Amino acid sequence: MRRRTRLTLLFVVLVAAMLALIVILRSHAPPEAARLLPGGDGFLYLDLKWVRRISPRPLPSVPLDPDYQQFVSQTGFAFERDLDEAAFAIHYTGGYAAPDGSPRFSEILIGRWDSERVSNYLRRLANNVEVYHDMQVFSIPFEGRTVRVTMLSVGTVAISNVDSPQVIHELVDRSRKLASPFGGPALLRQYYRKVPFGSLAWVILSSPAQFQNGRVADLLPLNSQRLLQGAVVVGSVRFLRAIHLRLEAFYQDENSARKLGDQLTELVGLFHNVQPTLASGGTDADVKQFFDSLKVQQSKERVSVSAILSTGFLQKLFTPPPPEAAPAPTPTPQPQPKKKPSSKRRTTH
Repeated sequence: MRRRTRLTLLFVVLVAAMLALIVILRSHAPPEAARLLPGGDGFLYLDLKWVRRISPRPLPSVPLDPDYQQFVSQTGFAFERDLDEAAFAIHYTGGYAAPDGSPRFSEILIGRWDSERVSNYLRRLANNVEVYHDMQVFSIPFEGRTVRVTMLSVGTVAISNVDSPQVIHELVDRSRKLASPFGGPALLRQYYRKVPFGSLAWVILSSPAQFQNGRVADLLPLNSQRLLQGAVVVGSVRFLRAIHLRLEAFYQDENSARKLGDQLTELVGLFHNVQPTLASGGTDADVKQFFDSLKVQQSKERVSVSAILSTGFLQKLFTPPPPEAAPAPTPTPQPQPKKKPSSKRRTTH
């Protein structure tokens, strides 16, 4: 084999190896919509295009209140039909949160819409339009806050209700750089590897006890708010012939994980003990299967809770309730005909 041929073959092999490495890295990297987000205390991602594919029925329509009806009619965009991906950064500590501690959000939405119609609609609502790096940033007053919106590209919109315009500027700057599988906020890069492959939706929350003044932690029993201090929670939803749900809490020490694991095991055991009583009362089989699938596992610094929703359960969620039967009309009493007086006269003797 000639030297030139060997060099050509070696070059082809190297290029193929580099392409394979890029594909592997991208498959394990967070979605690009999430990598565009700024730093935050939590992240949420929804892949709605896959949800539509696996759903036995179309997604239920969003109730058309007057404001939403106006939005749909003027832009031609309906969230339940045209939104493909949504990624959120949640800010509830530090400089991005509101002074009263309520969270702020930054969002990346990817879908199919008419950019010109959407821009015209936003311009009518905005009280200020800023040009940043040749991109229009619309400042829209909403419920005492300022919501900033910009079109990053065809089909991609960035939104933030953080008080400072710095966040929306950061979103624009990120969109102008090449998407790197190593990019994205630090918390996202560190914990996305814990998200199971193929998840249709996932959430990552650091210090969840502080989110919305502890309301997330209050959903868990037995003073779990204290036990969630210092934890990072990763939740995921996957479809593997059924809906697989998982919540995992990661700690810095094994003792904290063991305490939460013991309390959750006690709670799940309570559900399992109640099942025979519920079954005798005619519990739905899909609901019983869900409670039977609840499992708690604790391994070193990690605690996980998992459950499975059957396709039958999923179909019932998307099936609208049957219309209530209208009550039978009350029959209207018919007037009785008057009795005619007798034509015979009584004879007096």
